[in-house]
Amino acid sequence: MSNAHDVTLLADEDLMPLMRQGDAAAFEVIYERHATAAFSLAYRMTGRRGAAEDVVQEAFLSLWRSGARYDHTRGSVRTWVLAVVHHRAIDVLRRGLKHDSRRASDEGLEERFESGDRTDVQAVRREEAAEVRSALAALPDEQSRAIELAYFGGFSHSEIATMLETPIGTVKGRIRLGLEKLRGELGNFGEVSA
Repeated sequence: MSNAHDVTLLADEDLMPLMRQGDAAAFEVIYERHATAAFSLAYRMTGRRGAAEDVVQEAFLSLWRSGARYDHTRGSVRTWVLAVVHHRAIDVLRRGLKHDSRRASDEGLEERFESGDRTDVQAVRREEAAEVRSALAALPDEQSRAIELAYFGGFSHSEIATMLETPIGTVKGRIRLGLEKLRGELGNFGEVSA
């Protein structure tokens, strides 16, 4: 295994072979370099600190276990890390969607929210958010993934193209088609901004 002082001087791409060999110091350096960006993405996507922390923990555990899957010809280590975080966050959001819909059907909405938390505006917002989540979940995976990266992740089209290993024109097309479908589904909630 490597000396911790030596690994801090290595580039991410040079750390990956060490990580594949089980070098904990190399993994620690990768974590230190990318955990803040990973948390930021997870938080923007989930909207909750605890969920974002869980996503990052799951993602880095997965990275430790699958370090051998990194391929430098397909992008940077940072892109790879953020792609794994993105996929984990989507999984969390989808699990939450299924859980929320089960809860809403098992319990009445009156039982689900305390009366002090319910105002007309909050009730409408919750209903609209549920409709948006449902419409987004109904999109094809490649369209919802591109939209989630753009709108929840705050990534540019070129960053998304790199993360998804897809041409930028395809990314723009997926976002455009997905937004058109969302507009059709959500017409009564107003315009979805492009």
